[in-house]
Amino acid sequence: MSDATRAVEAIWRIESARIVGALARYTGDFGLAEDAAQEALAEALVSWPRDGQPANPVGWLMTTAKRRAIDTIRRAGVQREKYEAIAHDQDEAYADDLDIERIDDDVLALMFISCHPVLSKEARVALTLRVVGGLSSEEIARAFLVPVPTIQARITRAKKTIAAAKVPFEAPSPEERRQRLPGVLNVLYLIFTEGSTATSGEDLIRTDLAREARRLTRVLIGALPDEPEAYGLLALMELTASRFPARTDRNGDAILLENQDRTRWDRGAIRRGLAALEQATPRGLGPYGLQAAIAGTHAVAESVATTDWERIIVLYEALGRIAPNPIVDLNRAVAVAMAHGPMPALELVDRIADPITGAGRLDHTHLLPTVRGELLRRLGRTVEAREELERAAEMCTNERERAVLQQKVADLP
Repeated sequence: MSDATRAVEAIWRIESARIVGALARYTGDFGLAEDAAQEALAEALVSWPRDGQPANPVGWLMTTAKRRAIDTIRRAGVQREKYEAIAHDQDEAYADDLDIERIDDDVLALMFISCHPVLSKEARVALTLRVVGGLSSEEIARAFLVPVPTIQARITRAKKTIAAAKVPFEAPSPEERRQRLPGVLNVLYLIFTEGSTATSGEDLIRTDLAREARRLTRVLIGALPDEPEAYGLLALMELTASRFPARTDRNGDAILLENQDRTRWDRGAIRRGLAALEQATPRGLGPYGLQAAIAGTHAVAESVATTDWERIIVLYEALGRIAPNPIVDLNRAVAVAMAHGPMPALELVDRIADPITGAGRLDHTHLLPTVRGELLRRLGRTVEAREELERAAEMCTNERERAVLQQKVADLP
């Protein structure tokens, strides 16, 4: 890859949201804006290595994208007013568009339109990474281990859905923002969790995906600096990511928390996470803030044995009240096991597993048999533990996690 190509990709990653956002504002057509921006990127990848990088690379991309949009509108022969509006001043310096408040509005509108509730969860994730994150279809497909045509189809379908639903390109009103912000945060959270613990494939952690989720969350905070839960989410991401260096060995195999070398934890990420957590507290912690507080409790502990498990239990109880979730219940059971032993924890887990009281809420995941198997192992109920851990290994779709479970089975007496 040439220096010019690397420069194109670096600038695109940073500026693509602003370029697509400004184009969507000019044209009023989100799909057209995204297509025109992609054409400008493709042209830059050809011409910059050949002719050299322009003096104002962002302005070059913006102007070229505008011209591609005008060409498309002209070919379609539609809306003379739209053509005139976008053609006006097309050669002016990009600096004319660098109104900070307007850029923030454009990026915010872009993020909210990419996470619009008319789209499926998969489409929201793909579109956000594409138009806000600036990732190519190939990069997104590689991150989620799906074929490139699948990602391309999701993005195309998402743009058609937005057009069909006549979703306007505009920054949401304060009321609409309040209603839809949880959906935007959820998309960023989904991207991060897939990076933090991949659901399938050979790698346990996809650092690029997790890093991109953190970057997008910072972009969101830049546009919405007064939203505590956005800080809570960023804190959760930073504190979780701080453990990445110690979670795998040289071969990429998983290292359990009790065996991790805590000197390898990223202290800078811990400081950033704790600082973000401070900013998430003005009106009390929300679901992401509470999860960040749990991660922060782990982050400041010197070992598993000296971790404040009672505090973690209380935080999980609070989280379960404001955001009921069987995974939260399961994690609380793990904390109970660490604080009070495996027996009371097993009682909690069995209630989650009960087909009546638990209603099969975790039948689809390997996490329930993983935790139950570990508790049974600690209780010396080897036969039952083996059955549960073997079942967990069969259900697990990540090869590194499956290897840990198989090793646990092999270590049983």
